[in-house]
Amino acid sequence: MPIYEYRCLKCGRTFEALQAVSAEPISKCIHCRGKAKKIVSLSSFQFKGNGWYITDYKKKAGGEKKSETAKKPAGKKSKDANPN
Repeated sequence: MPIYEYRCLKCGRTFEALQAVSAEPISKCIHCRGKAKKIVSLSSFQFKGNGWYITDYKKKAGGEKKSETAKKPAGKKSKDANPN
């Protein structure tokens, strides 16, 4: 459940309430019973781990390249190399 932040319009105090997303907003201050209003505050969570940043999806620069020329085995000679 998220924590919502409220500010009282009468006494000016700020307070928090743990509420379900579907719950009705609090309308009265818990300190003076004056009118309270929900305020927008900064989030207090961080995304950690892989997959949250654009750098996690970039292709690696200078990736592995396959050799285009096939290497000949070292022990075998060509028929045309030395005619005896």
